[in-house]
Amino acid sequence: MVKINRQTISTNMRLLFSCSELGLGHVSRIIPLGKRLEKHGYDMFFFSGGKAHELLQKEFSKVYKITPISWYENAYGIITSASLINLFFPLPIFNPETNRLEIKNSNAWETIHRYYDLRENIHDIAPDLLIADGDINALRLAQRWKFPSLYIANMIRPSYGFSAFLNPGERLVERYVKNCSKVIIPDNPPPYTVSEYNIGNIENMGLGDKVEYVGSFVDTTPVKGKKEHIFAPISGPPGTRGKLIKTLLPVLEKLKTKCIVSLGTPGKKVTAKIGNCEIHTWLSAEERQEAMRNAKFVIFSGGHATCFETIKYSKPSICIPTQPEQLGNAAKLQDLTCSITVKNRGQLEKALKTMDAEQETFDSNMLKLVKFSNKYRGLDRAEIIVESLLD
Repeated sequence: MVKINRQTISTNMRLLFSCSELGLGHVSRIIPLGKRLEKHGYDMFFFSGGKAHELLQKEFSKVYKITPISWYENAYGIITSASLINLFFPLPIFNPETNRLEIKNSNAWETIHRYYDLRENIHDIAPDLLIADGDINALRLAQRWKFPSLYIANMIRPSYGFSAFLNPGERLVERYVKNCSKVIIPDNPPPYTVSEYNIGNIENMGLGDKVEYVGSFVDTTPVKGKKEHIFAPISGPPGTRGKLIKTLLPVLEKLKTKCIVSLGTPGKKVTAKIGNCEIHTWLSAEERQEAMRNAKFVIFSGGHATCFETIKYSKPSICIPTQPEQLGNAAKLQDLTCSITVKNRGQLEKALKTMDAEQETFDSNMLKLVKFSNKYRGLDRAEIIVESLLD
């Protein structure tokens, strides 16, 4: 538990940011929004755990670590049945990064400790606005202590891949969301909402008067490129990456088409070549952009931020979801005939043939999606909304 030093708190208007670490899409939104708001001279405090906390530390001065909440996953990805058990009970888990068997605390334990980590500091900060990206604990605190709050989310009532056992939890989430001052969805408005199946029916939830689709926080200004290779950026926790690697590499290394694969493991950069497959342990932001720009199409897991990267560069995709949220995004892109969803190597091989045969159709539909997405500037609008809530 981290205790704020009161001497670090100025008399300026104060913003408290709390960011989920279930995937790095949340922190990838908080960082650019925080940079925008930093210019206004606010006193800003950032709370998160895991890798998100590390990334925030590189960008801001007042960053504090709190208990992270995570799914149960191993080398096969997220295990739904084990995750349901782990909601209330601790489970043994193998950590591939430390090569050790560990005990993962239950989600209930993580949630309680995270709540009290935040509560320990909220009175000293006394925020003029609490901004939560995917963190329901922070919303609960704001409601309990009557601080105005803004919620940023691309998932509220998901309908793809989530167990019915989680329905009571979803309704509890909605209770806290309803008490926010404003809800920002960093996505296109209907009918081109990429996260539509993860958001649910806003009107049925009684949120219509406070929800705004502002557009993606990713700059979707179209960028033209060539069609030189297939690009497969792998990201996520070790288990997720392991599952994607086992599915992708045996298929891609047999292709005659050039492939570029980023394994998403930062550190010393190592490059290897197997057939026409160029494999990198990781790519810099500039290298990733170049690989995306000149791709024929992209193979990825369906993360929300990467969905909008493919839109920016007008690239059709093949999605291999490793968690329910990604499954919902992939399903929507597939419904728009911009992507193909696959689960295993056999389906991936068929999807590659389909993409080659129908590339023109997929390209045409991507251009429609790009044109619509480029009407919106999510960061600009989010900045205006924050300002309005502070007036």
